Order: sequence, then C-alpha cells, then structure tokens
Amino acid sequence: MTFVPKSPGVYFQEIPSGARTIVGASTSIAAFVGGFARGPLNIPIRMFTQADFETGLGGLNSDYPTSFAVSQFFLNGGGQAYGVRVSPDATAAIVVMDDATNNATLRATAGRQVGGVSLDDPGEWGDNIRIDVDAITPDPTTQFNLTVAEIRDVDGVEVARRTEVYRNLTLTAGPRNALDVVNEASAIIQLSRDPGWAGNGLPVPTGYYSGPVTLADLAGITPANDIDVDLGAGAETVSVPFTAPPTTLAEAAAGLQSGLRAAFPADRLWAQLTVTVVGDRLRIVPGRASPDYDPGTVISIADSVSDLAQRLGLDGALDRANVEQYAPINTPAAFQSVATAGGDGAANGAADLRGDRSTRTGFYALDDVRSFNMLAIPEASELGSVANLAAVMSAAATYCTEKRAMLFIDPPEDTDTIEEAETWLGEVADAGLRMPNLVTYYPLVHLPDPGSENRPRPFAPSGTMAGVWARTDRQVGVWKAPAGITARLSNVVALDHVMTDQENGVINPLGMNALRNFDIPGNVSWGARTLVGADLLASDWKYVPVRRMALFIESSLYDGLQWAVFQPNDAPLWNEMRSAVTSFMQGLFRQGAFQGSSPRDAYIVKCDSETTTQSDINAGIVNLFVGFAPLRPAEFVVVSIQLQIRQDG
Repeated sequence: MTFVPKSPGVYFQEIPSGARTIVGASTSIAAFVGGFARGPLNIPIRMFTQADFETGLGGLNSDYPTSFAVSQFFLNGGGQAYGVRVSPDATAAIVVMDDATNNATLRATAGRQVGGVSLDDPGEWGDNIRIDVDAITPDPTTQFNLTVAEIRDVDGVEVARRTEVYRNLTLTAGPRNALDVVNEASAIIQLSRDPGWAGNGLPVPTGYYSGPVTLADLAGITPANDIDVDLGAGAETVSVPFTAPPTTLAEAAAGLQSGLRAAFPADRLWAQLTVTVVGDRLRIVPGRASPDYDPGTVISIADSVSDLAQRLGLDGALDRANVEQYAPINTPAAFQSVATAGGDGAANGAADLRGDRSTRTGFYALDDVRSFNMLAIPEASELGSVANLAAVMSAAATYCTEKRAMLFIDPPEDTDTIEEAETWLGEVADAGLRMPNLVTYYPLVHLPDPGSENRPRPFAPSGTMAGVWARTDRQVGVWKAPAGITARLSNVVALDHVMTDQENGVINPLGMNALRNFDIPGNVSWGARTLVGADLLASDWKYVPVRRMALFIESSLYDGLQWAVFQPNDAPLWNEMRSAVTSFMQGLFRQGAFQGSSPRDAYIVKCDSETTTQSDINAGIVNLFVGFAPLRPAEFVVVSIQLQIRQDG
C-alpha cells in the first residue's frame, strides 16, 4: 500500500524482503500402535524420553511386546515418538466413596486428562490405586484433603510409586472444587459425581476416627489402661501404659500409638500403625508395609476391661469406622460402596490394530498427530497368518503413503531360518505388500526382559531399527543409509539367527534387510532396501535413503509452500516459489545430500510459464517441478588388486 505523508517530517516504512524460507521437515518421529500396560485407548501419547514412556504408557511390560519396541526406539537414539494403546475390552478401576449417611458422593476412576478431556486409563495397573481422605482442613465441615497413591510391591512391601496430594478441596463451585482441581492435575484418577446421587456430604475420612475428646476425658485416664482391638479374628486385649494422665491430645495419641505398636511386633501392618490428632478427635491408621495388607479392613475397637476406649471416644458406638484406604480391590464395606478392579482385556486382533478412520481408532488415531515419519505395529506379525497380517498392513501401507511415512513390517516369531524367511517374504509379496514405503528386517532381536530376571527373549526388530534410523538422521542426515558398522543395535543381546554372507546374499536381492553380527562392531544393521528393492523389480525406490529423501523433500515443500495458496497465479508468485525452493535445495546440496559436484548436476527447480500454462492458471493450478540426484548407498564395494612383479637387473 502506498504511504501518503500528511505533514513534513521523517517517516519509516518497513518493506518485506520477499524471501521465503523453507524449513526441513522432521524425519525421525516414530509411531507405535499396540498393547500397553496403561494409557487411554486410541489416543496418541507423545513421548520424548523413557520417563515419558513410563508415565504415559506404563513402560516396559513383559505382557506387551510393543512396549519393548518403544523402549528400543529410545535406547537406539530416537528422540520423539507417539504411542497409541489399543485393546478390545480393557476396563478401568473405579472407587465410589460415600458420605457420612452412606450415600455415594464421589467417584474416582483410573484416568487422566488428555487435551483437556477426561479419559479412562484402563488396565490392571488401576488395582494399585490407593486413596486417603482426611479432614485436617481449616473448615472440616466443607473441606477435605485427598491423597492419591499408585503403589507397587517391593519384596512383599507396598511402597508408593507416585503420590499426589490435594488439599482443602470442596464439592461446591469455586476455585478448590475437587473435580476441577484433581481432574486437571492428576495422572492417576479422574473424579466425577452422578446427578442422581443423594449424597451431598463430604467423603468419609479413611482410617478409624474417635469421637470428640475433651481435657476432662484425658484427666480421667489412669496410669494402667487396657483396650480391646479386633483385627477380624477376635478381640485382643492391649495394654496401653500411661505413667500419668496425658494433658494434651498429642500426648494421648503418642501413648496410644506406642501401646498399639508394641502389642503387635510381629505384624508389620500394626507395628507401623499411626495415631494422629485431627481437631478434637484421634485418627488411627494401620501401617501399609505388609504382604497381608488389606486396604478394605475396618478397624474395630471395643471397651470391655477399662474406660480407656470410652475416655478416648474409641468404643464401638462410634459412627465413623471407615476402610483403611479406598481401593478398587476392596470388598465394598463401611463407607466405600463400589469397588471395581481394572482389567487389561484380551489380546489385540487385526480389527483392533487397524481400527476405523471414522472413529479414529487403531492406527487411524494418528490423524490427531500433525506428522510422523515411521510406523511400527509389532503385534501384527503375531496374528497367526499372512492374511491377518495383510488385513492390518495393507491399510496401514496406504495410510503411510498418504502421510508420507515409512512402515515397518516384522517377520513372525517362528521365522527361524533363511528358507522360512524366503517363504514368508513370498507370501507377503502375494498379499500385495511390496510397496515403496514398506521395509522389513530379519532376524528377530533378543532383548533382556526385566519381567523374567532379564533373561533374553525374541522381539520384533522394528522398534530397534526405528531408533537406528533416528540416530542416523541426527548424526548425518536422512540421505545416509541406516546400515553399516556404525548402525549398531543397542541393548540387543543376540540375534535370533546368526547369518552367513551366503545367507545374506539370498535375502538381500529379495528386498529383505539383514541384521548381522560381526566380531568388533557387534550386532548391526546390514541392509537398506525397501520392499520394492528386489533386484527383479528395478524400482526407483529400491533404497531406503532414496525413498526417505523423497518423502523428506515432499513434506518440507508441502509445509513450506502453504503461503502460496490463493496468491495471484503469475510470474511474481512463480519467481518467489522458485527462489524459496532453490534456496532449500541448495542448503541440502551443501550438506552433501545429493550426487553431483555442482548444483546443476545435483538438482533442478523449475516454475514458470512452461510448467504452468494458461489452462493451468484458469484452473487455479500452479505447477512446480523439482528434481534431484539421490545418493545411493555403496551396497557393494569392489576392490580390484593387480600383482605387479618387479624384475631387477
């Protein structure tokens, strides 16, 4: 727009340079679809580290082979991945807490928020959820504290894997509303209430609460006191010695705690019991470090020997003897009205892994991801037949072509010999899976399984190779073949089949990539062909780096030329597009991404009246032609040696 000054002076006008920058697209974002120990179903979980994997999808689990693929991706150099958990019938753990009138008031479901939406997090992991409620708040009539823990067993002792504490919560509208506060922050549970519930009170605190205790009650306590404690197998008399009547509730709590602990030295549940002061009451909670721990136990204290229980308000007439902790594995009792254990569900079938695009399930859940470059579905190879494998991979291959991504296809676990690998590859070809965006590696890799004392087990190689690809991209570039003595396989204890050069010479011309073991470099990737890389096919996309380089350029230009849409379709636009793409290709040339000693030999960019005719202009089309001379891997290095004989004299 022309600037028209209104008065004398000095004016500045910032003029755009007209230069457009195209940034190279990412090449090493991996996606994994399959079963995991935890995580919301059919939702892509973004991960950058093993810690993210542990938090988001439960980490390594012996029951889920896809979890080993994700772990191998990070161990071999991968930096960003998405995991999509699928399961036909997994269920989430649920706990319903009641108010003091035994009406349901608050439901806790294993889950978390993803993108601001509360989602169930199904699986048996939810059975490890423990919830404590207490009323140690400024206003116990309207506020409560919630402690949520995910526990694990260590040598028969339950310890907290992670703990979340939420204080001064309410069930009314406001900044401390329990549903709003917990649901936004928790990685363990999501809270809800049913509209028809009659319970409007707060959830009853866990543990055993005394009645109100006054200083007059404390003054009446004699030095020698007994109390009856019922652990579910009959009442037992416990001596609680006081040398003098306690003068404060804290002294009464300390004396009662000491006496109860000393009475049960062999039971870790009671030997770690705690007695705390809550307002004018005493709260008794048994210890949790016991192999016999039952969070649903209701403590019962009676008074049949002395007046101690009555003095401390601990006699059986109290109205708030609750479960030790709310937990999905409880039998509904006291003030917990519902306890539903979580379930992992059955094994995934072809339909579960494939999913449906209309509902964004299976690998179609990746529609919610902006971009990914590699897809692995390790469980597809264990579906029992190539027909079942094709039911997943045929649709996945089409999907990856659309997304400009590569797809790993793994051989089944019983592929033990070169002959079996040949047979399987032939069946894959017959199923129509020889496509340029597909790649396969043989044999399987043996990885240590923490669930079996780190004894090695065979696993699909796709996760390991996805990590090797990402590492190679970072160290050199997408144009470098992810193979050779530098393409080492980390954390791979052994290969399922130790291949000879002759055996390698059988599968390589068929488009199957070998994983080899050599004395010094160890286990390495020793092939870089796509599934159309068989010699007889003579495909332009024979090699993995060539195909990936093309996809990289396509993705980069797709993202980098969005600005051109709806611009006037004439020479100025063509010049600007040509300049931007040339600058991008020249940058790749300087990095050594192409063949040729000069830009003219390495690439060509054309966008003018020859590529875009008047008919194209009338149709709203602008045509850009980009060509490049790819670097092909030196698959065969031939050294010729000639013996020269020197004759003296």
